[in-house]
Amino acid sequence: MMELLQRVMRTVRGGEKPLDYEASKRLASSPKPADRRAVARHSGARPEVLYYLTGDSDHEVRAGVAANESTPVQADLILARDRDERVRVDLAAKIARLTPSLSKEQHDRLRAMTYEVLEILVRDQVARVREVISTVLKDVANAPPHVMRALARDSEIVVAGPVLQFSPVLTDDDLLEIINHAPISGALTAIARRIEVASAVADAIGDSPDDDAITALLENPSAQIREATLDRLVERAPHVSAWHRPLVARPWLPAAAVKKLARFVAQNLLQLLTERRDLDPETASEVKAEVLQRIDAAPDTDEVEPPTLAKPPGNGAISDALARARALKAAGGLDEATVLDALGSDRAFVRAALATLGDLPMEVVDRVLAAHSPKGVTALVWHCHLSMHAAVKVQIQLGRIAPSAAVQPRGGGYPLSEEAMRWQLEFFGGVLAPAAY
Repeated sequence: MMELLQRVMRTVRGGEKPLDYEASKRLASSPKPADRRAVARHSGARPEVLYYLTGDSDHEVRAGVAANESTPVQADLILARDRDERVRVDLAAKIARLTPSLSKEQHDRLRAMTYEVLEILVRDQVARVREVISTVLKDVANAPPHVMRALARDSEIVVAGPVLQFSPVLTDDDLLEIINHAPISGALTAIARRIEVASAVADAIGDSPDDDAITALLENPSAQIREATLDRLVERAPHVSAWHRPLVARPWLPAAAVKKLARFVAQNLLQLLTERRDLDPETASEVKAEVLQRIDAAPDTDEVEPPTLAKPPGNGAISDALARARALKAAGGLDEATVLDALGSDRAFVRAALATLGDLPMEVVDRVLAAHSPKGVTALVWHCHLSMHAAVKVQIQLGRIAPSAAVQPRGGGYPLSEEAMRWQLEFFGGVLAPAAY
């Protein structure tokens, strides 16, 4: 018997000839579970032997039969109601994997019985069984529609989620019906992440109270969000900060929405608004004016010193810093090393040094820093003829920009074009001479 078992296992692993019928019968009747398990997993075992093993007392034997693609569908019907979860999970994985390959030309009864097995498993009380089917069939175009609709309406998001997000079988009407009938938590978010979200579906999600789903919708560049829906979301957005960045980054925004966003989004997002290329000149001018007004009106609360924008140059600490910077420049001592050495101890001097090196008003330097704009600070340091290494340090230490958001060097130098640098500084009010850089 041991020699026979070893031959069986070699066949399983090596794809040898089908298992001898008499040998499989003897192994299927063996008192040793290992013998019966070997037959149950053998792809060359006879259907009647596999059917016989569906009544085996050992759950691993039944699981082997459930996972075996050679098992007759009549046996699968029995195993679909097996008392052991592992058996049903293995069966679900196999049936879901085989279902798409069932052609219309196959025997109607075989196809109908396989679908019956699938329908039994889709109603299984154990979510793991249903989840296996959902995961395998989620993106199959010819999956049975009634099965996919059942999975999409499942009470567990681990089951419904993959189908709602990926299944090409679900129609817009299916999705709208789910949205309008008290969907489970996470269902709308899954729908919002679909590769295609029609305007009617986007409207329904946008009208819902589900902030997370709306965030996912706004983050989806292929979602077809109508102008009226965007306008409603912008009206609600001041109280939902998670929407601000995806709104600002939408591929297209109506002019009215851009103007409204400029009034309330965080300063680090204002620069993104000004860089949009879908704005007409009038709207772009209005947005720029709004941005600059907000920057001037909101001092940098991280700054140790009192706000300088309300204080004319020549007063207090900033006046002393400017005098020192100008004296150093006249003596040839205002260089990159001097600026970087002062970053951690004398922020007023660094600001004055940048204004002096760039021949810029302090108001322009302070606007750039107050906006916390990575590109703006980079352009400022570039204009001062300092290195990209210095630009990274100034972004982080003086511009209060997170290291992960800072503009990084490309090939050791500046990654932005001269035209882009000039645009950044001119946006903040810098008037630059046409000197070469």
